Amino acid sequence: MGHARARGAALLLVLWLITLLTALVGGFALAARVEALQGRVLVSGFVAGNSAHAGIDYAMTRVDLADPKRQWRPDGQPHGWHYGGAEIEVRIVDENGKVDLNQADMALLSQLLQVLGSDPQQAAQLASAIIDWRDLDILTQVAGGAEDQDYAAAGRPYGAKDGEFESVAELEQVLGFTPELYARIEPHVTIYSGLARPEPAFASSEVLSAMGLDGEAIIEQRRQLDPVTGLPVGVTPDGQSLVGSRSGTYSIDSRARLTDGRETVVRAVVRAGGSAVPGKAYTVLRWEEGVSPR
Repeated sequence: MGHARARGAALLLVLWLITLLTALVGGFALAARVEALQGRVLVSGFVAGNSAHAGIDYAMTRVDLADPKRQWRPDGQPHGWHYGGAEIEVRIVDENGKVDLNQADMALLSQLLQVLGSDPQQAAQLASAIIDWRDLDILTQVAGGAEDQDYAAAGRPYGAKDGEFESVAELEQVLGFTPELYARIEPHVTIYSGLARPEPAFASSEVLSAMGLDGEAIIEQRRQLDPVTGLPVGVTPDGQSLVGSRSGTYSIDSRARLTDGRETVVRAVVRAGGSAVPGKAYTVLRWEEGVSPR
């Protein structure tokens, strides 16, 4: 009887040891699998990121080609490209096609805000706040605007800058601008053109509409290229060329998608030439990148 109990206890111990070893082996296998998956995700993200970076580099080579027929015009239309197994979509816009926050007048700023969904009264007040932010005086604009006392009343002790915008992101500090409103206007404004009015050759439909033009019609007209020169034909109703004068400073969105569905987007503002980095043909003025959800 005692021997039977001893054998039973030994068998039970062996079974517990087998169970424990199985659990340990299973745990190690699961950990190894998780680490392998994490490694694949990291590698995939690295590849997608490099592919999106390559899209920026390639766009800068195409936009400066001497042959207009092969050149990517910086007017915001999408361009497809394949690189290392990745599918890349690139959009490039000359900053001359955007509304300059430091140069545009009240009317253009207000019209742009209305095109983007603000009612006329709100648009006028926001445009005035932009003017008050950049002008040197302490006088509030007729349509409302915002000077130091208005910022103080809103709990913003920094007040109006009374100086030029140094970045588009600075617009988020202007009284009245919400994150939602900033997200709508950000693609259409710049600080780099130095122009009072944008170039219709590169402007978005929204900017063209704010300029009093038929945005969709102008964009369709820009797509009609002369088969000999490869350049857009015709002019705007007010006589402006659809070829345009370039600034050499471009906003570029590069989206890379891998076969496994991984996506990375790089958004940059770059200026042709002047780079201190060996091998780079452009200077980076702004750079953002992120991963799109699968």
